[in-house]
Amino acid sequence: MKNITWIGLGRMGLPMASHLVRAGYTVTGFDLSEDSMLAAEAVGITRATSISQAVESADFVFTMLPQGADVLEVYQGPNGILENAPQSALLLDSSTISVASCAELHSLAETSGHSFLDAPVSGGTVGAHAGSLAFMVGGSAEAFAEAVAVIEPMSANIFHTGGPTTGQVAKICNNLILFINLAATAEGAVLAERLGLDKKKFFEIASVSSADSWPLRNWYPIPGVVETAASSRDFDSPTFTARLARKDVSLAVEAAEGIGQSLKLGEMIQGFYDDLIEQGMGDKDCSIISRLM
Repeated sequence: MKNITWIGLGRMGLPMASHLVRAGYTVTGFDLSEDSMLAAEAVGITRATSISQAVESADFVFTMLPQGADVLEVYQGPNGILENAPQSALLLDSSTISVASCAELHSLAETSGHSFLDAPVSGGTVGAHAGSLAFMVGGSAEAFAEAVAVIEPMSANIFHTGGPTTGQVAKICNNLILFINLAATAEGAVLAERLGLDKKKFFEIASVSSADSWPLRNWYPIPGVVETAASSRDFDSPTFTARLARKDVSLAVEAAEGIGQSLKLGEMIQGFYDDLIEQGMGDKDCSIISRLM
């Protein structure tokens, strides 16, 4: 079996890498958090003490990190991925980052002679634990074909979106629609309740009518309707925080600005999450947007 390196073993990276261990791959991991490294070792991931050590014998290198700047940092420099990974290694970034940062990673990898894919995912922590993520993969067809076998244990759907950066484009546009839908769901649900309609009855109607959407069925923002939704636990133990929602929407707004486009709804949703963060609710579940309605 191939050797896989995983850099970034947080709430998404650790369960994703765990599926690769269960599939029989040798997985070496690196994270700055000691707690993350202990959790990784507990599921059979081999500890590396540095990025350079982690990638020295890798066939595939995955990164899953919070920001584009973080990914660029681990790729560059004398101790980074590009200086230390074998030329034969296929590099994949599954972080959600800006299109500009993604383009820079493709350029850096090409210059160093490495194959690189942008491979962000959709499905959140639930999908990461279940191995049911959707992968959106941008890069060459040859590199994509090579990567499919190692992506399969983590995924329910794998899409080759086209050339470099198209995976990130798919991800940020998908999440833009998600959070617009969530805000619309919150506004409609709050209005229905305040006008005297039973909240469970409205959910029953909307979920089989034209208002139906993924966030309505899974993240319903009114407590006591969908048992598994964060709203039913005071928006704690978030599946996706308000801070991360703001980040993802802002990536879409930034990308649009880069081509001279204005996202009227995107900018509005970004402003809503700015308000929530300013009110100290950034680490609550993103469905707490209903508090603004």
